[in-house]
Amino acid sequence: MAVTPLELARTAAIAADDKKAADIVVIDLSQASDICDYFVICTARSKPHSDAIVEEVREKVKANCNERPLSVEGKVGSSWALIDFGVVVVHVFRPESRDYYRLERLWGDAPRVDFGLEGAVEEEGDDKQAVALQEG
Repeated sequence: MAVTPLELARTAAIAADDKKAADIVVIDLSQASDICDYFVICTARSKPHSDAIVEEVREKVKANCNERPLSVEGKVGSSWALIDFGVVVVHVFRPESRDYYRLERLWGDAPRVDFGLEGAVEEEGDDKQAVALQEG
């Protein structure tokens, strides 16, 4: 049985959280873009931390969703790694690159998905639409 894009995004976000990624944001692009259904965006403290997050996401998505990435970009010497699962794209940024590219601003009108993760961003005073995942 195939997993839904939301389940894949949840698995990736939890994997990033397991490796202590910071400022985790899941953006629902299903109604806003033909690129993919979800972005998972997070911040790594260092290059080794980024590598650990990328590997954890790859392993957990493979184990729990039976999906492999179509591509992984920016691993060697980069401040931004991208894991493309087709329907879900995971961005692992170093803080300076995340501040520079500001993907959350670019997709500011798209709803956020709240999984209640420790590393999730707290949106203060924003009127962003939050979509809560119902555990079932």
